[in-house]
Amino acid sequence: MGFLGKLSLLVCMFLIVTITNAFAHFGMVIPSDNMVMQNDAKKIDIVLSFSHPFEGHGMELVKPASFFVVKDGEKKSLLNKLKETKVRGKKAWKTEFAIKRLGVYSFCMIPRPYWEPAEDCYIVHYTRTVVVAFGDDEGWDAELGLKTEIVPLSKPFGLYKGNLFQGIVKLDKKVVPYAEVEVEYYNEDGKAKAPTDYMVTQTIKADKNGVFSYAVPKSGWWGFAALNTSDKKMKYKEEEKDIEMGAVLWVKFEDF
Repeated sequence: MGFLGKLSLLVCMFLIVTITNAFAHFGMVIPSDNMVMQNDAKKIDIVLSFSHPFEGHGMELVKPASFFVVKDGEKKSLLNKLKETKVRGKKAWKTEFAIKRLGVYSFCMIPRPYWEPAEDCYIVHYTRTVVVAFGDDEGWDAELGLKTEIVPLSKPFGLYKGNLFQGIVKLDKKVVPYAEVEVEYYNEDGKAKAPTDYMVTQTIKADKNGVFSYAVPKSGWWGFAALNTSDKKMKYKEEEKDIEMGAVLWVKFEDF
C-alpha cells in the first residue's frame, strides 16, 4: 500500500473512532448518595459534568442554563449554589444540598447548547437523577414537564444489579415511538474494560408506546439517554444546524 493509501486508511480510521465516540456524550448529575436513610449524613454532594462516562473522556461544561430540584411538585432553582470544579480534567460544577424532609427529590440540569463538530450539530441533554429520603418514595414516577425526559416505570433507586429497568421516552410531553436510547456505565474508577468498542455504549429502542427496557450487568451508576432531533435549528458560523435533544436519566444499581 502506497503513502496515499495508508494516509486515506488512517483518516478513515480516525473518522470512525471520532464518530463512534461522538455518540457517547452524556450529561451527568451524580449525587454522593441517592438513598438517604435516618443514620446517613443529611447533606449530599452533587456533581454536574459532561463526558463519555465509560471511556473517561471529559468535556467542558459551561455553567448550565438551569439547575433545579423538584420536590412534591415544587421547583427550586439551585443555579446560584453551583461552584466550579474539575471532572476528568475538564470544567464541571458541584454543590451541596441539605436533605431536610422525607420524600423524593428530582435534580435536573439543562445545559447550554454544546457544539459537537464530529456530529455537525448542537447537543442539549436534559439530565435528571432522583434522590429519595427517610423511607418515603411517593411520587418517584412523576413527570416533570421537561422539553424531553425519561419518565421511569421502575423506581429509579433501590435497584439491584440485574434488575430490569423501564422508562417511557417523552418529547414535548408526548411519547416517542421507537425512540433510540443509549445506555452507558459510569466507569468512575476506570477499572471496567469493554470487550470491544461496540460494548462501550449499548443502544436499544423503545417500543411503539415509547417504553424501553434494560437489565444492567454491573452495579454502579448507569446513564440512559433518549435522543431526538429538535424541530428548531441553531446557527453555527452563519449555517443552520440541528439540535440533538437528549433526555438523560441516571440510575444507581446496588450489589445484592
